[in-house]
Amino acid sequence: MTIMRLHHLPDTAVLEVLRVLEPEFAELSEAAALALRHGVPDLALRWALAAGQNGLAAAAALRLGFTGQALDLTQTLPDDARRAVLIARACSLGGDPSLSWAEQARALARQEGDAPALIAAVTLLGELRLTEPRAALRTLAEGLKVAEMVGEAADAHLLAVLAHAQARAGGRSKSLKTAQKSLERSPQRSPARIWALLALGQTEQAGVQRRAGQLDERWFVRARLRGVVEELS
Repeated sequence: MTIMRLHHLPDTAVLEVLRVLEPEFAELSEAAALALRHGVPDLALRWALAAGQNGLAAAAALRLGFTGQALDLTQTLPDDARRAVLIARACSLGGDPSLSWAEQARALARQEGDAPALIAAVTLLGELRLTEPRAALRTLAEGLKVAEMVGEAADAHLLAVLAHAQARAGGRSKSLKTAQKSLERSPQRSPARIWALLALGQTEQAGVQRRAGQLDERWFVRARLRGVVEELS
């Protein structure tokens, strides 16, 4: 079965195939991207490294919490906004509370006109600013505007973080609607889906999804709703 045909299968069927798949060299990059989209970052990392796709490998390493490896991989990438986003996420996962890395990524994305990188950068900035929910709301609004300008639906991860900001700003009803919209758009076992589940108070399911997606717990350190204790381990 070719990788192209897997795109049309249900998630459970894709998972079954991925676990036994031995892609040809020419298919490694596509297989790695598919594995990452379906929440199997260990396979994504292995195949991306074999294909020499260091940007994709760094993204997979970050899912797994391998921040050192991710940073090493970024050294070979072009000095652009997408590299800056990877570095900013790695620094955040490593415990650096500074906004400067994400702000630099946002500035580069604006300069380059890279909409996906800009959305990723403001999403991370929104996470980092959740202690000041109104500042987070203003930051995330840029990502919503960018999606509208390019004619795409709002990013699921951005929406999930937005739901947390709305809840912290006192708009719990609006937050639940936003989180539900994110949940409907987010892939299984993705960071976006777990952020959305946490915003909906579905902490047990969030933990199941996190473990199934091999996601490091540090992705969700800031996804704490006031008065709610999340158990993701």
